[in-house]
Amino acid sequence: MSAHQSKSSFSEKSTPMAFRDTVKRAEQLVETSMKGNDASHDAPHVWRVRDLALSLAREEGLSSNPDSMEIVELAALLHDVGDYKYLRDPSEEKLVENFLEEEGIAESKKIKILSIIKGMGFKDELAGVGNQEFPPEFGVVQDADRLDAIGAIGIARCFTFGGNRNRVLHDPAIQSRLDLSKEHYMKKEEQTTVNHFHEKLLKLKDLMKTKAGLRRAEKRHKVMEEFLKQFYAEWDGKA
Repeated sequence: MSAHQSKSSFSEKSTPMAFRDTVKRAEQLVETSMKGNDASHDAPHVWRVRDLALSLAREEGLSSNPDSMEIVELAALLHDVGDYKYLRDPSEEKLVENFLEEEGIAESKKIKILSIIKGMGFKDELAGVGNQEFPPEFGVVQDADRLDAIGAIGIARCFTFGGNRNRVLHDPAIQSRLDLSKEHYMKKEEQTTVNHFHEKLLKLKDLMKTKAGLRRAEKRHKVMEEFLKQFYAEWDGKA
């Protein structure tokens, strides 16, 4: 049994054994379905998001409601299963829904989990979905995913993804697209990895939904600003 599977987010006394079994099977689905992904969207990314989401949920006072914590954990675990950026087969889009059905998750919980996953993406925020009213479970899961996209790990993930897509590191002649629509964001037109910081990553701090998420985002945001300052100085031969 791997280290992440041996960790329990709740005590067995407060969480039915059946739910822990569901979590283990969710972890197995993550490992199987994301096995071929590059390291920017792999299983360790999901484990980090799960840990962050549960930590944020506790800081936001959700731990007094076991149902909320279960929704947070499953949504965090399953949020990247069937991600459109890595789809190998159209049937993968139904993996999460089928999993929740097979596990016998209560309909009310299933609807919340699927709603969280569907609305989490940056592309959905660009389309206005993120501006709607949201439940607290959504806020902590989305913030956790976005925290893993910024800071030191965010920098590493950004360059890993860019390298996987054969993007150039930086080209001063290619301007970043600062006023993006959902359609433009999803277009696979030529872009640089460094431009992704300006188009998305540097915007995430101000899009945090929870106070706990914002506190962490502020430090990670500064890490990226310092990195970019040093990057441009080295690129221009000034450092």
